[in-house]
Amino acid sequence: MLSKIHSFGVQGIEGFKVDVEIDITNGLPHYEIVGLADTAIKESKERVRSAIKNSGYDYPIKRVTVNLAPADTKKEGPMYDLAIALGILCAEEKNKELEIDAAELKKFVILGELSLNGEVKAVKGVLPIIISARNLGLKNFVIPKENAVEASYVSGINVVPVSSLTEAVEYFAHKKQIDFVAARDYEVEKGSFKNALDFKYVKGQARAKRALEIAAAGGHNVLMIGPPGSGKSMLAKCFPSILPDMTFEEALEVTKIHSVAGELDYKKGIVASRPFRTPHHSATAVSLTGGGAHSKPGEISLAHNGVLYLDEMPEYPRHTLEMLRQPLEDGSITVARSALTVTYPANFTLIASMNPCPCGYYGSKDRECKCSPSQIHKYLAKMSGPILDRIDIHVEVDNVTFDDLRAETEEESSEKIKERVDKARQIQLERFKNASNYSNAKMSVPDTKKYCHLSSDCEELLKMAFENLKLSARAHDRILKVARTIADLEGEKEILPEHIAEAIGYRSLDRKYL
Repeated sequence: MLSKIHSFGVQGIEGFKVDVEIDITNGLPHYEIVGLADTAIKESKERVRSAIKNSGYDYPIKRVTVNLAPADTKKEGPMYDLAIALGILCAEEKNKELEIDAAELKKFVILGELSLNGEVKAVKGVLPIIISARNLGLKNFVIPKENAVEASYVSGINVVPVSSLTEAVEYFAHKKQIDFVAARDYEVEKGSFKNALDFKYVKGQARAKRALEIAAAGGHNVLMIGPPGSGKSMLAKCFPSILPDMTFEEALEVTKIHSVAGELDYKKGIVASRPFRTPHHSATAVSLTGGGAHSKPGEISLAHNGVLYLDEMPEYPRHTLEMLRQPLEDGSITVARSALTVTYPANFTLIASMNPCPCGYYGSKDRECKCSPSQIHKYLAKMSGPILDRIDIHVEVDNVTFDDLRAETEEESSEKIKERVDKARQIQLERFKNASNYSNAKMSVPDTKKYCHLSSDCEELLKMAFENLKLSARAHDRILKVARTIADLEGEKEILPEHIAEAIGYRSLDRKYL
């Protein structure tokens, strides 16, 4: 007999419909699966057979053919196990006494991996699958119980969580009632996600804190240059504490990526705080950009709507750093492979740190640099001009004095800084309410001309800096965008000379060192 079950697959961070067709005919016992299935799916033969038998049901000693349609689309992962098992039980005549309601079964999208004892295990990509299926008009789902919290943040659907094959069979045989997953309110839940680090614990470094405040307010990228132990890593780790809270739409985007990558905490079910990713300098290009055999999102996509922190940036291979060009400009990255081309979102804030030289003390007021000019040049040459141009703010971070470290006065807290950042972001949200971007850093050329009008004094100051520092056209635009953010933080409608001057100050370091 023939049975047909609805399931879904994942391509990139979007789901696509898959029909699991089971045909059981007389003949020598054989199991064949077709439809461009990967190894994990082909191995479902043993998982499904053992799960059915260990759950107390009859497995057909016949010819079993499983087709995953559409046949020309690659399918990956063990998420089709439960659908295949239910399809076999429906198609096998010996299991008629189970009284599975086939008509009811066809109304559901079935997802789940099976263990040998019939337990249903969690699978990756449930959130993007459910959202894509809902957009196609499908509203009923059977998913692993472990994925229930993840699915609870999507409205307008009916989700049946199951922990075993037996539970699924009894539900569709109307022998067991399973309540739908209760919907969760993101606004209530997100209050439990807080950043442990706070700027009030960072002594001194007023200039660096100011630069990071501007970066948070306008979505700008930052490069911190300073000697070892000056607090660059601590400043970077505190940065998420002053970023605006994620909206529900942003949280869903981030959660989709983490779900597909298999990095989602199933107990929380959603990523409610902005990601902070810190790949090691030995990370490969594929791990950073994404792709590979299973087309997983890379570190820059996992940092979407959050922060990508590159500690000691010159230590990363130059060809790896060059791969940041597209995402820094477009907010997405396209990974092209022989079998598949996938576009992942990658709209992140880049926070990078570096020493000014191999020993780390070039230009330090406390210690003497022992590096030769050629060593310094070779070290800094790892940072290309195009990458530096794409980093809006360059700021020096020097060692903190003993008196600063032992001072009893408390530094300004992240909460107070965040209040100013939120006000500046509200100004930008109002400014760009009819546009696709939401921050000054993502302004297009027409937007820059429209919202960054300069007085004659500002024009003269910018011209002087452009000619003396030999800045590029991109650096010119970055100065305007940073100045616009500084004006927003000050509550000024127009960009003033002091705003331009401060923005220029954040562009001089690459010329000073290079």
